Amino acid sequence: MSAPTIRDVAARAGVSKSLVSLVLRGADGVREDKRRAVLAAVEELGYQPNAAARSLSERRTRTVGVLLNDMRNPWFVELLDGLNRRLYDAGLRMLLADGHLNRHLGEDLAHTFTELHVDGLIAVGTLPDPGVLRRAAGRVPTVVASAREPVLPAVDIVANDDVIGARLATEHLIGLGHRDIAHIAGQGAVGELRRRSFEATMRAHGLADSAVVEQGDLTEEGGYRATVRLLSRVHRPTAVFAANDMTCVGALSAAEETGLTVPRDLSLVGYDNTYLSRLRHLWLTTVDNASEEVGRRAAQRLLERIAEPGRAAAVDLVTPFLEVRGTTGPPPSGG
Repeated sequence: MSAPTIRDVAARAGVSKSLVSLVLRGADGVREDKRRAVLAAVEELGYQPNAAARSLSERRTRTVGVLLNDMRNPWFVELLDGLNRRLYDAGLRMLLADGHLNRHLGEDLAHTFTELHVDGLIAVGTLPDPGVLRRAAGRVPTVVASAREPVLPAVDIVANDDVIGARLATEHLIGLGHRDIAHIAGQGAVGELRRRSFEATMRAHGLADSAVVEQGDLTEEGGYRATVRLLSRVHRPTAVFAANDMTCVGALSAAEETGLTVPRDLSLVGYDNTYLSRLRHLWLTTVDNASEEVGRRAAQRLLERIAEPGRAAAVDLVTPFLEVRGTTGPPPSGG
């Protein structure tokens, strides 16, 4: 038995094919009795609209390309959840691509998305090659989520407020009594914002001379190596604020390998509040960067840009908060 067609639905409901199309698109101006008749016919016949045909008629694919910096980073999970919920409510589906693979394969995945005629593009995190996004943004409505670069005309940015987040982490450690505090810095504009906020907060509390910055790469291994260097200093810090949770997990491993107990000998603060920080054997104090809310707002911004492509670009910052768990405490006696 062949699948029912839109013609079959129209015949069952006693209306025209064009009216069936209007009802299926949710268009206004259709009489309520006609709408009910069409929806009843769809239900009775088990009609499934042909997505390809609908895309051709509407000149839309109802898909959104999502280009991730690196899919291995766990903080993407909650952001994607918020993103997908809002897009799904709007009748759109996500197509995912990994910028990390893009770098290794030499493939311009953003260009691939534009060739697939996606309705919009969301870049999540700092991409290795900002030029990729610049080229795509000229062809399709684009939003940047959880990053602060690149700054492009008609491209909205939705992120957490890194300046506030870094200040919360640093002031928490200062409030516990720490004076010798180190920061393992991240990369890109986000890493720069967090580093500057750490230094500014230390300076505001008269602790500029005891603020130490060690460069990391946002990975667990990078956090481990940076912490080993910090703990090898003659005057080692009593607390470390890491640029993200993965870096903080590496710092925790280095501390324990060195024979230090966290938080008795060394306090640690991460950033992102990923599922890693909530694992009971880690239980990291961390900054919650409101990933799900960032994802939801990024989706909303994209929907607005699809509806009005020419409007001015905007920066939308979500306020983070501190989640205090088990890796922070007062400095060691005499520390």
